[in-house]
Amino acid sequence: MAWQADRVDDGDRVLTLMEAHLASALGTDSGRASVSFLGTERIDVLRFGPDSENLVRYVTLGMSRAPMTDPASEVVTADGPRAEFILTVRGPHDSALQQLAVLAASPAIEGLVVRPGARIELGRPLWDGAAFTAVLVGEPGGVVSSLDDPAVDVLPIFPMTAHENAWARVHGSDALTERWLHHGTDLREPTRPAVALDPPPRG
Repeated sequence: MAWQADRVDDGDRVLTLMEAHLASALGTDSGRASVSFLGTERIDVLRFGPDSENLVRYVTLGMSRAPMTDPASEVVTADGPRAEFILTVRGPHDSALQQLAVLAASPAIEGLVVRPGARIELGRPLWDGAAFTAVLVGEPGGVVSSLDDPAVDVLPIFPMTAHENAWARVHGSDALTERWLHHGTDLREPTRPAVALDPPPRG
């Protein structure tokens, strides 16, 4: 794989713009952690809140340093998608920082192109004591809008139990989302049970 150097943005500049964008949407962060993995650049995870509703938002900063590229591609250019993750949960759960950094590093380590609707298995709880061992990647455009120039999406991630993840593997991410909506599931609730997984309607 070769880098087309004249078209690839400077990663540090992208992160500087992204951090300013996060601050404009969420205010000053209330803490941050840095995690490094062998062969990759540092991943930061910023914590915002808790706010008046006791909601805490954890946002990765580092995944957007480089465009995500299919490992089968021979040339990496600035045209590939860039993104960061945001997790919203009620109350601080700072032990999620490690798993969020792992998720953010996965495009660089595993050659993943992460898109809305993707399901990512973690192999361990999302935070200490959590029932969630996977996440569903949602559509951008929530509490933090996408950055326009350069284009960086802020992708929400929704915690899934192993049972929900297994069901979605058979029926699809959209069907699981419909179950959540049908039952009014609060995906920010850290102690929520798995949603009732009725068979998706036919026809």
